[in-house]
Amino acid sequence: MKFVRRRPVARRRFAVGGAAVIALLTAASCSTSGTAASTTGSSTAAAGGRTIQVVAAENFWGSIASQLGGSHVKVTSIINNPDADPHAYEPTAADARTVAGAQYTIVNGIGYDAWADKLLAANPADGRTELKVGDLVGIKPGGNPHRWYSPDDVHKVIDKITSDYKTLDPGDAAAFDKLKATFETDGLAEYNRLISDLKTKYAGTPIGASESIVTPLADGLGLKMLTPDSFLSAISEGADPTAKDKSAIDQQIAGKQLKIYIYNSQNATPDVQAQVKAAEAKGIPVATVTETPTPAGVSFQAWQVRQLQGIEQALAKATGK
Repeated sequence: MKFVRRRPVARRRFAVGGAAVIALLTAASCSTSGTAASTTGSSTAAAGGRTIQVVAAENFWGSIASQLGGSHVKVTSIINNPDADPHAYEPTAADARTVAGAQYTIVNGIGYDAWADKLLAANPADGRTELKVGDLVGIKPGGNPHRWYSPDDVHKVIDKITSDYKTLDPGDAAAFDKLKATFETDGLAEYNRLISDLKTKYAGTPIGASESIVTPLADGLGLKMLTPDSFLSAISEGADPTAKDKSAIDQQIAGKQLKIYIYNSQNATPDVQAQVKAAEAKGIPVATVTETPTPAGVSFQAWQVRQLQGIEQALAKATGK
């Protein structure tokens, strides 16, 4: 399944700048007084330590980075608006200034946020540490880029961010270890519990979905995805699904082969809306997810827990378990 940049679909876009932005990026790189798109963490580190300036391309990774760094980091997320499309975002001169001052950057990769790679290249900085999630988890361009929906990959990113923080600020290594332990045992407690319970209770349950962001989560929960990969990819990337794929899904819904249907409410195309209505008419429970955190400002785990609870309720209704 190959993923490419989206073309405009039903999902709203948030793009600024235009062609002139590219020229502004390099010109702005000499400044380090970035305008925070979404900034979390303290600007004053604990005594004896330092404040690591962190820039995340997307706020789902930024939320995690902030919680793992506490008062020892200042995290700015470039994509922080629920209406923004990370695929199609056009960075601003302010983004360039923010990146120029970063000591640590987090980019998703896998072709998802190619603009971020260009932004980093246009604004080099000596000693900057860069984390590209796709490289970390071994997914190459053309693979499914939605790694924040993979529980295993989320934990890999947590381990890597903590390790990088300790390298950048060894004097606060013990604090970073404590923050990681607290985040994993307390912050992610409900997230981890739901994933474990869903996998134990519903592994192998056949489901349908509107697009590819659901696939890593379905894999992590042990659910059986029946929707053709080609349809999931087409909707995710803004392409037209084939008549063959739509017919196959229609038959799956009509025959109640799916126990539940999960769709991305930020990208409800006419084809998806038709499938949702058909599923509901057949008594197939429907659950929703979103590509980026909603509402604005919500933590990674609160966002994910709410969605997992919705999936759990749909599965319980469908199976009686």
